[in-house]
Amino acid sequence: MSKRDLLLEIGLEEMPARFVAQAAEQFKEKVEKWLAQERLPFEQIASYETPRRFAVLVSGLAERQPDRNEEAKGPARKIAQDEAGNWSKAAQGFARSNGVAVEDLYYKEVNGVEYVHARKSEAGKATQELLPQLSDAIAGMNFPKNMRWGANDLKYLRPIRWMVALFGEELIDLEIAGVHSGRVTRGHRFLGKDVELAHPGEYVGKLAEQYVVVNPDERRATIVEQIRRMEEEQGWKIPMDEGLLDEVVHLVEYPTALYGTFEEEFLSIPREVLVTSMREHQRYFPVEDPSGQLLNHFVTVRNGDSRALENVAKGNEKVLRARLSDARFFYEEDQKLTIESCLKRLESIVFHEELGTIGDKVRRVRKTAAQIGAKLQISPAEAQQVDRIAEIAKFDLVTNMVGEFPELQGIMGEDYARKANESEVVARGVFEHYLPRFAGDQMPSSAQGAIASIADKLDTIVGCFAIGIVPTGSQDPYGLRRMAAGIVSILIERDWALSLDQLWDAALATYSEQGVNKRTAEEVKKDLIDFFALRLKNVLQENGVRYDVVDAVLSADLTLVPAVLAKAKALMAAVAAEDFKLIVEQFNRVNNLAQKATADDVKEDLFAEQVERDLFQAYRAVLQETEGLADQEKVLAALGKLREPIKNFFDQVMVMAEDQAVRANRLGLLLRLSRLIFSYADFAKLVFA
Repeated sequence: MSKRDLLLEIGLEEMPARFVAQAAEQFKEKVEKWLAQERLPFEQIASYETPRRFAVLVSGLAERQPDRNEEAKGPARKIAQDEAGNWSKAAQGFARSNGVAVEDLYYKEVNGVEYVHARKSEAGKATQELLPQLSDAIAGMNFPKNMRWGANDLKYLRPIRWMVALFGEELIDLEIAGVHSGRVTRGHRFLGKDVELAHPGEYVGKLAEQYVVVNPDERRATIVEQIRRMEEEQGWKIPMDEGLLDEVVHLVEYPTALYGTFEEEFLSIPREVLVTSMREHQRYFPVEDPSGQLLNHFVTVRNGDSRALENVAKGNEKVLRARLSDARFFYEEDQKLTIESCLKRLESIVFHEELGTIGDKVRRVRKTAAQIGAKLQISPAEAQQVDRIAEIAKFDLVTNMVGEFPELQGIMGEDYARKANESEVVARGVFEHYLPRFAGDQMPSSAQGAIASIADKLDTIVGCFAIGIVPTGSQDPYGLRRMAAGIVSILIERDWALSLDQLWDAALATYSEQGVNKRTAEEVKKDLIDFFALRLKNVLQENGVRYDVVDAVLSADLTLVPAVLAKAKALMAAVAAEDFKLIVEQFNRVNNLAQKATADDVKEDLFAEQVERDLFQAYRAVLQETEGLADQEKVLAALGKLREPIKNFFDQVMVMAEDQAVRANRLGLLLRLSRLIFSYADFAKLVFA
């Protein structure tokens, strides 16, 4: 079958950097999906993007669809024809739907029954005829933000300015929003010119000649190589934030790295302020000496070649000087504030219209943190530190610096608290109460900071659930999943036996005192159990726990987070043992019959057999051995001791005895056993080969 390459390029006004890769990936997926739907085979598809375009290059696309020969199955013979041999309406309809005459129908036996069949053939269409349909796929793309231009009804990420559509050397006629496809693409806005393409194979090379590198991976590699070379030449260390690097890659079409300098006096500003100002406002990379100390230099990436770089550097230095002057002004002005004055201002800032102000939140968090500290039995001095952290944790939200750079919340709070002579633990706790902020982030280093972090996150989660804000699907505007994952991570990292149920009760109590009770506590806690179960499931999966073990441990009590992980690890080790399946079989026998019990009353004088007494004694011994035992491997081992007494019991006793009292007594014993065993995990969910 003959093949050609296909090139589709959509040229637009500059797109926001954060949307470029998403747009290109969506475009590739739409083209791939369309090719599959139209049964057009191809060898491979490559995606390209710059701030002004996204494109796909399909290699080895067939020139026509393959012919289709299919056999369709219809109704059975007894339905397809009457006794006289006439075709029924069902058969006639089947023939019509498959585009054949009834005379062409035939019978074929399937599982001993004859069914009418039809063979339909369809000649493949030429790819050239089908390609104009791609206009709908292009126009149907979705973007986070859209705009309209001129008199067009189409809403798109940015106005479309040109299109290229080539199938081999032939032009594909497409039209979108008044723009017709052609074979002319555009080079760099300032350095290049328009270039006509004879065929798709010229796309990458001819644009490179016009200062456009369409492959984002190539642009990234160029930027990294230039910066690394700069490090070697200058003796610097230039940390490259991956998020910033991604953004810069999609800000330029022809990257050239350069560096500039700012006044050393600005180094008196905290490092985080300098780096954030350079990154957020100017997309600059900071520069360090080999020991990691920040230097008064910056690195930026120009969208152009290396001509007149000294002038470009001077322009960037001038702009950065103004930015850093503003940052220094904000920082110095903030020094005039007192923590107490900031706390008063929190009373007028709304946290949520149904949950009150940030001042209300602070009071709730202090109460919850105090209860957590009491459960952990921390010292009075530590409790005082926890309370102070919770009290002042949000004060920096009203500062100039956090107003300018919200991502510096907590960072500036720590700095300002230290300058206000707060203790080191309290100052650090102001920052740590936000930790962890995302997966893989650092954890609070102090118990005080960890307690404040749990209390703060708990308050937000429980408050949102209390007023009906429960994350669904991909929607989580308040970041509740991230906060719940943070709580789980802290509990595991510190191995704190804090019951989630008790934590929820503590937070719910603070909202009840405030009069926020849109939903009942039972409704809220039911949703919280499901919500945290998913977070725990993620943690277990990340630790390599089997799906059936995950289901087993999460079906039991999941409120003691470290214990859940420990149980999962213990079970993972146990299921590899040869005899564990036999133990689980006995556990499941107990549980199956225990469902018939109406009460767990056990009277020893009703035991008719010794094996009943032996099982009851074994139950009490294991119950006593496991009570308060934190080592989940030892708990599981203790439960395993019940295997033989259970087996002997079932071998020698008829549970469903005719004597109602004896039967109830035996069922009560099994119910007690079942509760003890299955409080560890739902062993019935374990899968054995």
